[in-house]
Amino acid sequence: MPWNDPAQPRGMPTSSSLPGVGRNYAKTAMLMAFLIALLAIGGNAIGGAQGMLLFGGLGLVFNFLSYWFSDRLALMANRAQPVTREQLPEVYEIVERLTRRAGMPMPRLYVIPTETPNAFATGRNPSHAAVAVTEGILRILNRRQLEGVLAHELSHVRNRDILISTMAAAIAGLISTLGYMVRWGALLGGMRREDDRGGSALEMLAWAVLAPILALVIQLAVSRSREYGADASGAELVGDPEPLAEALLALERGNEAIPYQYSGPATAHLFIVNPLHGAAERVMSLFSTHPPIEERVRRLREMRPGVRFA
Repeated sequence: MPWNDPAQPRGMPTSSSLPGVGRNYAKTAMLMAFLIALLAIGGNAIGGAQGMLLFGGLGLVFNFLSYWFSDRLALMANRAQPVTREQLPEVYEIVERLTRRAGMPMPRLYVIPTETPNAFATGRNPSHAAVAVTEGILRILNRRQLEGVLAHELSHVRNRDILISTMAAAIAGLISTLGYMVRWGALLGGMRREDDRGGSALEMLAWAVLAPILALVIQLAVSRSREYGADASGAELVGDPEPLAEALLALERGNEAIPYQYSGPATAHLFIVNPLHGAAERVMSLFSTHPPIEERVRRLREMRPGVRFA
């Protein structure tokens, strides 16, 4: 199938009909449930039933804030600037064609003023979505590769991955913050005996140490699962996995050569390739928000153009 054919490919499945997507959603739901459970266990250990209600309420507040404001915060944190059709006609043309194929509304488009090649999507649903690309990615990728990247990002939007990952990050961050508070409280206040309002000091301290680690592992599992899914859905949308595979390799090299100056852990999971590089990132590769590029490329190259992906 020609890459620039604007027609909907015959037999093109929706994201929900792709093999493995149902399992992916079930896995994500289970991981999110584990995060909420960790929060509830911590609340019970610290303050009994009242603590559980308090922590649960905080989790709901964080989810509410993530739902409504995560896109604006992500765009602001990365200095993204809105662009018009006149400024980026090629990108607008590609995104319009892909959204027609996917049956999605046209997202807002942004450019990040950096030479580091990367891209991300954000937004709580397809009607309130934004796609941001860096100036660097527009310079190093050809048209086919750029289409593969944009299809990947639109697949995140279509599959509601952005909302899921942002909520997971928010809850994991809340658990980590509460864990730090409990540990400092135990150190400064001493070990207190168990009472009827919550668990013992040892139980509280055990939760404070273990829960943030488990929350981080769960958050990373959610993020990695969604990246594999978006790779497959994006390649399906284009009709050929090779452009995205080539783009991932080019972006990985570009991010190693030109470190991204605006990046932080709060938004790193949004990008198509991990913007955090250097010695610390290599040491902590097991805790990356992204699967290894080599594995993503291998899976893509095992696919075939025009064939549904497992």
